[in-house]
Amino acid sequence: MAAAPRDFPPWQTVYWHFARWEAQGVTRQVLDILRRRLRRAEGRAPEPSAAVLDTQSVKGADTVGRESRGYDAHKKINGRKRFVLTDTLGLLLAVMVRPASVQDRAGATTMLLGLYLTSPARVVFADQGFAGRLVAWARRLLGVSVHIVGKPAGQRGFQVHPKRWVVERTLGWLLAHRRLARDYERHPEISEAMIRWAAIDLLVRRLARGQPAQRPGRRPLEYVR
Repeated sequence: MAAAPRDFPPWQTVYWHFARWEAQGVTRQVLDILRRRLRRAEGRAPEPSAAVLDTQSVKGADTVGRESRGYDAHKKINGRKRFVLTDTLGLLLAVMVRPASVQDRAGATTMLLGLYLTSPARVVFADQGFAGRLVAWARRLLGVSVHIVGKPAGQRGFQVHPKRWVVERTLGWLLAHRRLARDYERHPEISEAMIRWAAIDLLVRRLARGQPAQRPGRRPLEYVR
């Protein structure tokens, strides 16, 4: 907040509005409204029927306390893990931040339960890190079909995977926001909020494509970068 643009109010005022909007669920509502608007613009139904699940481990800054950080042995990262659900256009549906030591399948149960309660999507595409008992659990208790998209036989190096590349692209776009290059927040809930703000930024930019040029003197959307 201390690095807010110069024409913003004092950081205390900005943070007060930020915290108030989060408590009232304003950013979630804005995100949902913009996502539905963009889906309509793309000729899709407002609500998705399928989703894509993935995780992203990021280093934690010194401001991240021990109680909310962990070590991802696979990625060799000490910090936090972001669980992300998108629709098949790569638009953010939900995000959850946990210590990096949390296993993918453990965090996925919370994500899938949230999806079941808030979205009509009943098909989820995920990578091999989510294979196993999670697939049977989701089908039996939630009626959600989790399809594991594995690597093609003989794959070497990076390769785009059908059904999964959209969420990987979204994670890359999120990292382009400097605030998200690593986790600086003391509380995971604030990390989740900053990711939602970055997703809102991406949605606004996509919706603005093809619209009249920006009026002279108007500031671009920089404040979540």
